[in-house]
Amino acid sequence: MEIAYDILKIILPAVLVFLTAWLLFSRMIRNEQDRRRQEIVLQNSRTIVPIRLQAYERIILFLERISMESLLVRVNRQGMTAGQLHSSLLNAIRSEFEHNLSQQIYMSQQSWEVIKNARSNIIKIINTAAGVLPETASGVDLSRNLLENVMTLDKEPTQAAIEFVKSEVARLL
Repeated sequence: MEIAYDILKIILPAVLVFLTAWLLFSRMIRNEQDRRRQEIVLQNSRTIVPIRLQAYERIILFLERISMESLLVRVNRQGMTAGQLHSSLLNAIRSEFEHNLSQQIYMSQQSWEVIKNARSNIIKIINTAAGVLPETASGVDLSRNLLENVMTLDKEPTQAAIEFVKSEVARLL
């Protein structure tokens, strides 16, 4: 019995020291893993935030370029027919959209939907305005009709999308 008591006096403190050391080391390792994880998240945010901001900048530029006034100034040429202008406007929008398609990776789904809706609404306005004109109409007639249609709107679709994107960027920062 005396031997068992002596063995217990040696083993019990050793087990307590082992458990204390194990708890301390496991907490230390867990804290180190958490610190590394936070470091990685911080590093990613330092890398991703500027890229996301650049994507939002490019989308704002896209929306400005497909706004009706900008499109008409850029695309309309002297002597164009309404059909030619109609086709050129749609091609310009399609080209701009395809050029900025990859920006959706850095944007929220909701923001990307707002941008696609703005593009679709601009196309719808162009198609509607072109559809009511006779085939012999000039590009000037289509331009006038488009500007009149846009002026009747409370807010041009691209402006509404720009405001939404700006509010999302404000939340990001």
